[in-house]
Amino acid sequence: MHDDRVITERRLYRFLRQRLEPAVLGQRWPVRVTGWDVPGEPVPAAEAIAATAAYTERPAGSPWGPPWSTTWLHLTADLPDGVPLEDLVLLVDLGFTGDGPGFQCEGLAWRPDGTVLTGISPRNNAIPGRLLATDGSGGVDLYVEAAANPDLTQGWTFQPTPLGDPATAPATPRYVLGEIALAHVSRDVEELYRDCWVLNGLMAELPVDAPRRHEILRATEAMMDAMDPDDVPGTAALGRQHLRDVLSRPASASAHHLVATGHAHIDSAWLWPVRETMRKCARTFANALTLMDEDPDFVFVASSAQQYAWIKEHYPDLFARIRERVADGRFVPVGGMWVEADSTMPGSEAMARQFIEGKRFFLDEFGVDGEEAWLPDSFGYSAAMPQIVAAAGMRWFLTQKISWNQTNAFPHHSFLWEGLDGTRLFTHFPPVDMYNAQLLASEVAHAERNFRDKGRATISLVPFGYGDGGGGPNRLMLAAASRWRSLEGAPSMELNTPASFFTRAEAEYVRPPVWVGELYLEKHRATFTAQHRTKRGNRRCEALLHEAELWCATATVRTGAAYPAQELDRLWRMVLLLQFHDILPGSAIAWVHQDAERNHDAVAAACEELIAAALAALAALSTDDGTSTDGSGSAGCWFNATGFPVRGVAPFGAGVPTAVTTPATVTEQDGGAVLDNGLVRAVVDARGLIVSLRDAATGREAIAPGGRGNLLSLHRDTPNEWDAWDLDGFYRNTVRELTEVDAVTVESCPDAATVVVDRSVGATRIRQRIVLAAGEPHLRIEHEIDWQEHEKLLKLGFDLDVRADVSSAETQFGHVQRPTHTNTSWDAARFEICAHRWLHVGEPGYGVAIGNDSSYGHDVTRTVRPDGGTTTVPRVSLLTAPVFPDPFADRGQQRMTVTVAPGAGIPEAVRLGQATAGLVRRGTDRGVAVEPLVSLDGDGLVIDAVKLALDGSGDVIVRLHEAHGARSTAVLQPGFACRSVETTDLLERPIEPRRGVTVDGTTVTVVADPFTLSTLRFRRA
Repeated sequence: MHDDRVITERRLYRFLRQRLEPAVLGQRWPVRVTGWDVPGEPVPAAEAIAATAAYTERPAGSPWGPPWSTTWLHLTADLPDGVPLEDLVLLVDLGFTGDGPGFQCEGLAWRPDGTVLTGISPRNNAIPGRLLATDGSGGVDLYVEAAANPDLTQGWTFQPTPLGDPATAPATPRYVLGEIALAHVSRDVEELYRDCWVLNGLMAELPVDAPRRHEILRATEAMMDAMDPDDVPGTAALGRQHLRDVLSRPASASAHHLVATGHAHIDSAWLWPVRETMRKCARTFANALTLMDEDPDFVFVASSAQQYAWIKEHYPDLFARIRERVADGRFVPVGGMWVEADSTMPGSEAMARQFIEGKRFFLDEFGVDGEEAWLPDSFGYSAAMPQIVAAAGMRWFLTQKISWNQTNAFPHHSFLWEGLDGTRLFTHFPPVDMYNAQLLASEVAHAERNFRDKGRATISLVPFGYGDGGGGPNRLMLAAASRWRSLEGAPSMELNTPASFFTRAEAEYVRPPVWVGELYLEKHRATFTAQHRTKRGNRRCEALLHEAELWCATATVRTGAAYPAQELDRLWRMVLLLQFHDILPGSAIAWVHQDAERNHDAVAAACEELIAAALAALAALSTDDGTSTDGSGSAGCWFNATGFPVRGVAPFGAGVPTAVTTPATVTEQDGGAVLDNGLVRAVVDARGLIVSLRDAATGREAIAPGGRGNLLSLHRDTPNEWDAWDLDGFYRNTVRELTEVDAVTVESCPDAATVVVDRSVGATRIRQRIVLAAGEPHLRIEHEIDWQEHEKLLKLGFDLDVRADVSSAETQFGHVQRPTHTNTSWDAARFEICAHRWLHVGEPGYGVAIGNDSSYGHDVTRTVRPDGGTTTVPRVSLLTAPVFPDPFADRGQQRMTVTVAPGAGIPEAVRLGQATAGLVRRGTDRGVAVEPLVSLDGDGLVIDAVKLALDGSGDVIVRLHEAHGARSTAVLQPGFACRSVETTDLLERPIEPRRGVTVDGTTVTVVADPFTLSTLRFRRA
């Protein structure tokens, strides 16, 4: 029996590959092909179609396509007589180098009138006959925009390559045109092939001794016996009859149920630039619309409002078709975000804006107010996400990425996710463990076996369609879905929307388990550090956008100046795009990061122009009023933790700032130096290391006995898999402590005492300026690095005499605590963590805060010393040097600042973060004295945004959150004529106030629970 089974299975496999598959397409007819190689970047379709004189003959075998180039092909042919259009396809083989779509050449078919036809990729290269007769004369006349995108995966080995940068990519063609011809389709053979494809896969998943498996074997054996191998098309219908019974047997009543939704996860940039993503979206969306015309059950979802915006701008006819299908409920915008952003590194307001801008676009363009957040592929998920998602008016969350964990399998597939402030979201991890399923038998069987909530829930989601590089579903997947609908031995399946799934899943699982805190991805930890210039640009632009909105709102309210809403929207959307989960994390090709750096610079310059214009308007008003503009006669205003002027928030204390009376001094000592400003005293030795650090308030030594601060460590960084993504734990096995110096010198002025430390490591040069400024309760370490390392990681650490059980790290709208021990495998796997502007370690009554201006990666370890004390070591990851996908990532000049504050609690850590980012400053620092738009009296609450309302009403919007993780009280008052105040969601729609928010006239009192987020609308009189 065993031998008989194996023989039949082998026979079926060979029959599928050598008989059925080749017989799907029969007779061919020639197509004339001419082509034009576009010089430089892509051109609009109208220009390409009009360039008739530039086209030359392109027979099969013609080389084409240097990396990143575009070739337009013109295809013309007469339709064969007597062959119905529905039995014809146009085969277009661009010279595909494998069957993986999205990672090589691909194309978009256009009609001669400049409207989009459909996408072309390796597994979707047959244009249906019904689309061919475009000229009304019975002939074929269409154009193919062929993109010569190089395959950078190199068989998924991810080796260093020059192809990711146009400046280093070779100019030789990479592709050779394959067959382009009209072909006859045998529908009976095609359907039989699909039947066998599903049944063959199902057999492989059934137990060897399962009766069902043997029934299918006998049926397929009878099918092959009945067919004539010399006349497969003529006997295919007969063969199908022998499979009818095994295909008609329904799934078990207790079978797991799958909701399959068409999907194409299109990375907004990765192994291709943003400009190519625009074209990938057009190809994929056109393909989805074509399939909708053929299959009335097909539903396709797409996230990322940015991608729809590109289609609207560059492919208006395609966008109009999408609009129609959105209205039908079959093309479904999901996610509600501008892009599928990284979830850990964007700042508080930026993360909120991802949802604000995404949902605004979907509401404005489609009238869609989706309820499901959709982030299948981001590299971990912040503990703040539940409240941000809920504040955007959403109920559900979907991701898949945590299935990539290296150490611990996540224990649930459907659960409640509880965030920092207690908000809970119904969350689903598809147990199929992928976001680009093909609906293979192995995938649907895995989803059923893997589902961890059996007995309590019966339903899960399967996003299917080629993804990352786009492509989406194809006809074979839809054929499989129809057969999986109810088939014995398999889970049942339906094609439907995510909302349909979530509604039913939430209803049946009335008491799901709860997961509290971040969803940490036990992989891709290097993304907190890679491509530092991109991260620095992001941090700078976030801060400048906040400041620009504040000053522009102030100028509008105070002077009547026009509020530049459209320009601010444009700038925000650019920054939000650059927070995509392969751009901000540093895991894209060189081209992408060059664009990111250039665009960050452009955003920063535009913000400075907006700020300057607003200040000019305010200065003119001050002069007209006879008020001094140099700050004299006015208290000015201080900026809080995100750069907005509020009363009562000065650096490390309440009240308006007072004049500094103690200058900073530096005294040379034993080849090193002592820095002192009356608040902090630091001793730097001859190696440039901090061997003593005390705050005057407590007098306690922060550096552990025999320990060192400002210690740079160089590690070997050769991860097992994904070069720019992964940081594997064994990096700690090799370390070089940088204790040798080229020079240690001192500088002194009344405002600051400075020790300059110069080091060399091979070709790398490092200059550190250890600065203690007058009046500042922290030490600032400014880095200028000419980084020339290869596969190395640079960290900066401090040996602290603190017994810290947890570290606290800033995240969106609060901070997250993580154990410093490794009691469990979950703790041990969290060996590299993300912090925004500050990290804090402490014990009751004492702590130390570490701030940064542009870093995200950190680690915290601790040891117990022989003297019984505990040394806790926080370290900041400064730079990496991966070789893929950008072989020169991070090389060259780099700048970053790290600060350290001894004797700091969480409130001081919050202020240190703002000081390090340069956001503690008076309004008079900008040359204008002006009363703030809002005043905030109280501690613990932080204002995140002051801006004008989205609806153009001129109302002032204030967003704030509790930052200390404690019950905090504050009073918020407008500094302008105001008729009422109301609480809103992120989209500024009225909602019931959260508990603790009371309004008395126009005065708002907030008694905030830890980390709560509030948005308030002040309606101007």
